[in-house]
Amino acid sequence: MPAPERIPAGSVTATQLLTRGELTVRGQIREASNAVLYCTVAYEERSAACVYKPVAGERPLWDFPDGTLAQREVAAYEVSEALGWGLVPPTVLRDGPCGEGMVQLWVGAEASGEDADADAADGAGLLALVEGDEPGEGWKAVGFAQVGEGRTALLVHADDARLRRLAVLDAVINNADRKGGHLVLGGDGRLFGIDHGVTFNVEDKLRTLLWGWAGEKLPEEAVDALGSLREGLGVMAPLAERLGELLTAAEVDAVRERVAGLLAAGRHPGPSGEWPAIPWPPV
Repeated sequence: MPAPERIPAGSVTATQLLTRGELTVRGQIREASNAVLYCTVAYEERSAACVYKPVAGERPLWDFPDGTLAQREVAAYEVSEALGWGLVPPTVLRDGPCGEGMVQLWVGAEASGEDADADAADGAGLLALVEGDEPGEGWKAVGFAQVGEGRTALLVHADDARLRRLAVLDAVINNADRKGGHLVLGGDGRLFGIDHGVTFNVEDKLRTLLWGWAGEKLPEEAVDALGSLREGLGVMAPLAERLGELLTAAEVDAVRERVAGLLAAGRHPGPSGEWPAIPWPPV
């Protein structure tokens, strides 16, 4: 199957293409816990690869309402855009061959064939296991991990501004599943976070591999972005109204509270101790 063309500059935006385009299923992403279909979408002579996650293919979770994961993925995109960092690929909610679902622009390596493998779960080269007790220059320590035969290694992530922005986004959306395989590099080297279905819970469920900045002062750019986001979450603001279409009122209020808490503390949050701090499996 030939790779779809990249979206060229022009009048059709990525979200318009995803929303209005003809969606064609090309294969299935294996090793996903929910139904994830690799597709192409075409509109006005523009086409691109995308991921389609139908609501009908979502597995029930004990701590999230049934049939809401697709909406949460879209809400994560909306918040990412409001922060101004573009950390989540363009994502929309629309009807498709298997019913309503989330459709997201494909980033990373092109897939082909009837069964498309998921991106390699190596954290886009930004995660590593190292010997010793110190992370080394340019890395932040997360914690020790069992690596077999009674051995442990130190899990580290890069001291990278792109990752740090993603850590702030995760704190805002209360991401319960930031794994290494959810870090993807686009063709232009941009870092994206994907798989945001288990987010926006009203309870503190932050689970991530990006704890390296826990307790550290937020960088100025994060404070500025969070300040803008707080304004965008005003009761009558467009972002708040959009989130209200995707989440419950209590969940939107919880977003406001998390943003206010981050600004008041001025620091990256740390593990709460009431919820496992690192997702399992970590990839």
